[in-house]
Amino acid sequence: MASEATTRRSFHLVDLGAAAAVLLAVGGVIWSPELTSAVAQATGALQPVRVTVDVRGVPSADPAGLLAAMKEEGKVAIVIRNVPHGSVEVEEIIPLDRRINILTPEGKVVSAPDPNQQTFSTFDGRFVLRGQGRTSSGGVVFGNQTIKIGAPVELESSNARFNGTVSDLQLDPS
Repeated sequence: MASEATTRRSFHLVDLGAAAAVLLAVGGVIWSPELTSAVAQATGALQPVRVTVDVRGVPSADPAGLLAAMKEEGKVAIVIRNVPHGSVEVEEIIPLDRRINILTPEGKVVSAPDPNQQTFSTFDGRFVLRGQGRTSSGGVVFGNQTIKIGAPVELESSNARFNGTVSDLQLDPS
């Protein structure tokens, strides 16, 4: 009977914990976003995506200099729903003019350039970004996140960080 007790193997709570950790690690490798992206790129599921992001009202001492520096850098890091996506190419940055609407005594609405722009300068721009994405049932997946018009995103360059809103989305632009 002593030989039966020595050949019998018993599992402890530590053994079960180690097995669960191994299974979670294997599952994490199989379903990791990087692996999913690599598989999507290898199979040709990724397509060019053009994302337009509008940035409004960012205080800046030199908006023209900031615009020139951003164009020269040519790329920005994008964060979607607080999840970093990585760097994407800046195809174009379109400066947006601040305008005010004035109601005249005759009841007409007149639009004019904001006279306060010279004193309280702000950066307003439309970033046209180019990256890789794929379609899913929920929309366009860009950076392992579904992105839609109206979604808040964060753009970051070497010397600036902007909060913006997606205003246009084109899959496979030509």
